[in-house]
Amino acid sequence: MSHLVIEGPIGVGKTSLARRLAASLNGELLLEGADANPFLPRFYQDPRAGALPAQLFFLLQRAQQMQDIRQSDLFNSVRVADFLLEKDRLFARLNLDEQELKLYEQVYAALTIDAPRPDLVIYMQAPAEVLLQRIRKRGITHERHIDTAYLLRINDAYTEFFYNYRDSPLLIVNAAEIDLVNNDRDYGQLLARILEIRSGRHYFNPLPLAL
Repeated sequence: MSHLVIEGPIGVGKTSLARRLAASLNGELLLEGADANPFLPRFYQDPRAGALPAQLFFLLQRAQQMQDIRQSDLFNSVRVADFLLEKDRLFARLNLDEQELKLYEQVYAALTIDAPRPDLVIYMQAPAEVLLQRIRKRGITHERHIDTAYLLRINDAYTEFFYNYRDSPLLIVNAAEIDLVNNDRDYGQLLARILEIRSGRHYFNPLPLAL
C-alpha cells in the first residue's frame, strides 16, 4: 500500500489522522493546504462573493500537487494525503452558481490533471453537530461563519459521492465518538484495519472497552 487518502467534511479530523498515519508508516505527508488559499476567509464571510475565486485557487493548487506527486513517484514508497482530487468538483457543485460552475468546468477541462489512483481511501464521517463543535474548539477565526446548515449540505454531498465511489478500496470510518489523535487504542484499531484492506468497501467502528 503506497498511496493513502483521507477524506471527509471539515472538522472531522482528516489532517490530524493523515499526520499520524504518515508518521506510523514513515511516509510522505501531502496536505490540502487550505491555509494557503487567500480567498477562503472571504468565502466563509460572504459565500456568494468568495466561492468562485476560492474554488479556482484550490483547483489550480491541486493540479500542481498532482504534478508534483507524479514527479516524486520514484522516490517515495508511501504517501498519505488529506484530500482526494475529486472533492474539488464536489465543492464546486455545492458552492458555485450555474454560470460560475460552467467557468470552473472550462478551467478544469483545460488543465492536464493526472491524479494517481489511491490504494485506499479512508472516508471519515460525523454528524454536523459534532463537526461544528470541533470547528468551534479549534478556533480558526474565519471558520466562525460556518453553521450547521452548511455542514449538513457538505455531509449530504459526501454521502452521495461515496455511495457511488468505486475507483479505489474504501474504508468508511465513524469518527463521531473516537479520538484518533490522543487515544492510542482507537488509533491502533484503525491502523490495524487499514493494513488489512486490499479491495472492496469496508466500515470501521472502534470495539467497546472490555469490562
